[in-house]
Amino acid sequence: MKFSSSLKLNHIFQRLYHTQGYADAFLVLYVRRNRLGRNRVGITVSKKLGHAVVRNRTRRRLREIYRLHEAQFTPGWDIVVVARSRSVDAPFEKLTESYLRLARKAGLLRQEEEM
Repeated sequence: MKFSSSLKLNHIFQRLYHTQGYADAFLVLYVRRNRLGRNRVGITVSKKLGHAVVRNRTRRRLREIYRLHEAQFTPGWDIVVVARSRSVDAPFEKLTESYLRLARKAGLLRQEEEM
């Protein structure tokens, strides 16, 4: 992640969970502005979704989606992505579509002219 860093602190996750979320069948996205000029991304996958191998694969897929489309995101946001049970078996293309749709709905994506 060129322009971003990982979100690791629990109190920041908790603060984001109390904001408005954007959800669909695969993911829930929580966003909040920060004053850092770069994005911080955190990914949450519950133990209910499967064993460690399944959870880590889901996490890797979500991280890769962000990495591939990082240039489209406007900087200065804290983002938490929560995987739902359908995201475990979802094709990569569906997961990507879901991620970008929610990001667009949350106002995280740059306008086409800016890119």
